[in-house]
Amino acid sequence: MQALLAKGLDWPPVWTLGGLVAIWLLALIPLPIAFGTFAPGLALACLILGLWLMGKAVLRMRAHGTTVIPHRVPQALVTDGVFAVSRNPIYLGDALILFSATFWTNSITGLVVLAGFVWVITNRFIKPEEERLAAAFGDRAAEWFTRVRRWI
Repeated sequence: MQALLAKGLDWPPVWTLGGLVAIWLLALIPLPIAFGTFAPGLALACLILGLWLMGKAVLRMRAHGTTVIPHRVPQALVTDGVFAVSRNPIYLGDALILFSATFWTNSITGLVVLAGFVWVITNRFIKPEEERLAAAFGDRAAEWFTRVRRWI
C-alpha cells in the first residue's frame, strides 16, 4: 500500500505543489536578506512566463500526437517551438512558478527549495524520460540532446 501511495503521489505537479508549500512555510522564517521592491514584479513575470511555457509545450506535444504524462512511452520526438529552447519546458515552467513564489514571499529561502526541486525532477523524471527518448528515437534524440540544453 505504501509503495502504491508513493507512486501515486510521485508526479511533477505534486512536487511543484510541495515546493510551493515549502516556500510559503520557509518564508515564515525572518531573514535580513530579501529581494527588495522588485520582487512583486519579478513574481508576476515568472508566473506568466512559466504558465506560457507550459501551455506552449502542451500544445506542441498534442500537435505531434505524443503524451504529456511522465513515465509513458513517447509517440513522437518534439524538437520545435519551445522545445528548441529547452528540452523540458514544462518542468522549466514549474521551476518558474517556484521562482514566482520565492519572489512573492520575498524570501531567499525559496531558492533552496527550487534547487531541491530541480534535482528531484532531473533525477526522478528527466533522466528516465531521456532514456526512453534515446531508445525510441536513437540518433535524432542524441542530436537534439547535444543541440538543446536540458533546462535552459
